Amino acid sequence: MTVTIKDIAKVAGVSYSTVSKALNDSPLVKGETKKKVAAIANEMGYAPNFAAQHLVSKKSKIIGLIWPTIERAVLATLVTKISNELNKTPYSMILSVDPLERSLETFKKYKVDGAILFEEDVNVKISNFSPPILVYGVSRNNSSDYPVIDPDHQQAILKAVTYLYKLGHRKIAYIGQIPQNDPRQIAKYEGFKKALKKFGIEELNKTSIINTEGLDWYDGYSAINKLLALDEPVTAIIGGSYDISAGIVRGLKDKQINIPEDISVISYDNIPQMENQEVPLTSVGVPVEQLAIKIVHTLIDLMENEQPLPQVTMMTPVLTERISCAPIKQYY
Repeated sequence: MTVTIKDIAKVAGVSYSTVSKALNDSPLVKGETKKKVAAIANEMGYAPNFAAQHLVSKKSKIIGLIWPTIERAVLATLVTKISNELNKTPYSMILSVDPLERSLETFKKYKVDGAILFEEDVNVKISNFSPPILVYGVSRNNSSDYPVIDPDHQQAILKAVTYLYKLGHRKIAYIGQIPQNDPRQIAKYEGFKKALKKFGIEELNKTSIINTEGLDWYDGYSAINKLLALDEPVTAIIGGSYDISAGIVRGLKDKQINIPEDISVISYDNIPQMENQEVPLTSVGVPVEQLAIKIVHTLIDLMENEQPLPQVTMMTPVLTERISCAPIKQYY
């Protein structure tokens, strides 16, 4: 039998409206009463009727998120952090692994208040979806159909090159995916080229850009053979992602090349797992916890406030030092 707020009210000895307010964390109900009602509701197995709530408040308190991929550690970590951050708010989250259009149809059925999309999902103009949409990805010339949280991939790679340059490195390789249709990966690649030009070392690095043609561990591992075939040896590598960099580390190890004694490695992406690599990796990027907080609270502001938000929110990448990079003097 379904438990209703009337059943809870009877056991708690309070009115129906008090139970409703308590379960919705209303400031009009005393803290002790809230705890009592919540405990009774939990004991009785009460499950809120979201459809009924929506009829009353016109809000479902549900956010939809399209799961981008289960194969890449960074995005899986980001989705987990987003979920954890939402747990601190009155909102719940629905995850969909379906394609974009089908996911949005599901979100419509559940009457979500807003949706979070990742760059790879926004390949067509979305229509017939009225709730606010927030995109995690790359701003295109500061214009977008939807508000964008941009972690500034170019600035991150610039910081990586700057860090290595200050350590004395001039022959620096970039190992990453360089597709034609992924703005995030393209931004990293363009950032690397701009950084080399800034420091006047582009001529030294013309052949040291290796396209992995993928973002998986094995793509990074396989790139080491290409790296070692270069005419001029490099003294440092920038890996285009966490998974690619993990493959790079294993590839170097298998070739008996020590990190950082023989070659320095720095990785894009800034997640706690970097610390647990075979060699704890120096990394650059917006820390994943900061990304999750910004994504969640920007969407909540978008849903709850009538004032328009900035179309693009640029975040500031952070370089986290570990033990995978060393000054160039160690090589001589």
